[in-house]
Amino acid sequence: MARFTLPRDIYHGKGALDALKTFEGKKAMVCVGGGSMKKFGFLDKVIANLKEAGMEVEVFEGIEPDPSVDTVMRGAQAMEKFQPDWIVAIGGGSPIDAAKAMWIKYEYPEITFPEMCKVFGIPQLRRKARFCAISSTSGTATEVTAFSVITDYEQGIKYPLADFEITPDVAIVDPTLAETMPKKLVAHTGMDAMTHAIEAYVSTANCDYTDPLAIHAIRMIQHDLVGSYNGDMEKRDAMHNAQCLAGMAFSNALLGIVHSMAHKTGAAFADYGAHIIHGAANAMYLPKVIAFNAKNETAKARYAVIADEMKLGGSSNDEKVALLIAYLRKMNDDLNIPQCIAHYGADSYPCDQGFVPEKVFLERLPEIARNAIGDACTGSNPRIPTQEEMEKLLKCCYYDWEVDF
Repeated sequence: MARFTLPRDIYHGKGALDALKTFEGKKAMVCVGGGSMKKFGFLDKVIANLKEAGMEVEVFEGIEPDPSVDTVMRGAQAMEKFQPDWIVAIGGGSPIDAAKAMWIKYEYPEITFPEMCKVFGIPQLRRKARFCAISSTSGTATEVTAFSVITDYEQGIKYPLADFEITPDVAIVDPTLAETMPKKLVAHTGMDAMTHAIEAYVSTANCDYTDPLAIHAIRMIQHDLVGSYNGDMEKRDAMHNAQCLAGMAFSNALLGIVHSMAHKTGAAFADYGAHIIHGAANAMYLPKVIAFNAKNETAKARYAVIADEMKLGGSSNDEKVALLIAYLRKMNDDLNIPQCIAHYGADSYPCDQGFVPEKVFLERLPEIARNAIGDACTGSNPRIPTQEEMEKLLKCCYYDWEVDF
């Protein structure tokens, strides 16, 4: 038996923020990140709509990119004090992911962070509050997923929380918010969405319910991402839908080792002054993981279907996989994303010498590989790597070597 879970309601299209006026409740805690939602007036609109619905509103703001365990605990304390019956998170993946984790701690004050990280082990929520997610970026799709990513900065590791309990009750997918994204964010979130769709399609948990969502998202992203990056707002609006479809797919079909590696390398070199931004990490690692997974015949056949849907050509599955890899690498070039860690600058742009020193990477490689194998996303990858294989794969991602094993 399998399960397919989405938010009960998804409000989409321009003006979807007005759905908040119909909510029924007494108190709403609004969780938000930096200043962009305030700067562009979206936070004020959310507050006004909730007040029009008759609710008392409090704001928890300042949620950082790559939200920390400490931020989650502070937010949960604020919720415990205010006692909201609605939690409304607005912004990119970070504030929504943080609010999901706060929600768990608010409903179960005694729960520890390690207990929250137990895959599909979160107790039943909605005893105190329901959850609404409003996405301002076109990539994570956390507004429709059963996942949250929280960073433990002491260990330098990003932990994915995974449970259908944290699937939001309501998702608001209003493309007006995404039109404010800076260009670099369009690139990174877009390739995050492409990775979600491709990994969902080849995941061992794929099914008839998830495949159409994944394939349609891939076609849309192929058609719209580069144009969105170059300022076409119609394509920007379309990408907001595409990433949501990809999220619906992967929330139910799960992901693979592209995400395992991205989770475990993202903050691993923070002491050298930067993170490897999640979407950029996915973009760099995806072609390498496709080559690795394609040694599995079932996965190879499914990658070939993706190449056919993208109309890339090729007369054999091997040719189709090669063309898919080449296409994704070209997308990285078009979006100004590096092809490997060695050329990943502290600003995320391609450079001759990246911010991660070779010696440091090699010293930390065994632990990163172990952590990646243990990541929640590894279990649904079509090919489970050994420690040796994961280390070799990560080296390919560092040096931009071909994957031949």
